[in-house]
Formats: sequence, structure tokens, C-alpha cells
Amino acid sequence: MNESTLVFSDYDVERLEDILDGYRFTESKRGSFDALADELGKGNVVAASKMPPDVVTLNSRILLRDLDKNTELEVTLVLPANADFAAGRLSVTSPIGTAVLGYAVGDEIKWQVQAGVKRLRIEKILYQPESAGDFHL
Repeated sequence: MNESTLVFSDYDVERLEDILDGYRFTESKRGSFDALADELGKGNVVAASKMPPDVVTLNSRILLRDLDKNTELEVTLVLPANADFAAGRLSVTSPIGTAVLGYAVGDEIKWQVQAGVKRLRIEKILYQPESAGDFHL
């Protein structure tokens, strides 16, 4: 992944840890949940009210650039139950979702996929609940 410092809101961490606890023994999705747990362990946790406005949080709408294809992708990062990739709702437990959570605008994210290394850059935060004062999302 990236070498930037990850930042997570306390509210997001609380919700994600609840999900991780519920799925800890589910073998079929264990890899994706282990990856998310690893990422959460690498970052700094801040109060939601203190979240920098350029950091990707749950329910953020973001613009990503695929650096290999030079294409853009607009998605909202959501909890697994709300995911629908066709509608632009990306699960935080998907490889891309886990990869962008906690990173900031301008960060480049790299991760290993079967075909090689995938590279994305966070171009813009179109909406972040914390900066909009929507702490309940």
C-alpha cells in the first residue's frame, strides 16, 4: 500500500470493529476482513469532529484515478451491507475499499492483484460526512 499516515475516525473504527468481530470466524470472507483489520492497525484514530476534510472515511464520495488506465471512478465507500458496485457504492471490505480508507487526496495507493500491481490515486473528496457535520452516517 501507500507510505502515507492513515487516519481513521473513532466512529468508523467502532463500526468496523463491530463488523470484524461478527465476521472473524467466517472462512469465506476471512481474507478481506483480515486485510481491513490490518489496515485499521496501521493508522491513527481521531475524533470524528477532528477528521481532516481530505481523508477518505466511511460514506465518503470520492473520485479515484486508475493510474494504469488513466480513467476515473466515482464511488461512495460504504459498509458491506450497503455495497452495490453498479450503483457506485463500494464496500469497505473490498480490496479497493480497504485500500482507500484512511488515505487523503493526492495519495497513491498500490496493492497486489492476480494480474500484478494495481495503482490508484485519490483525486478528490466529493463528500465527506465528517466535514459536512453528518456524524450519524
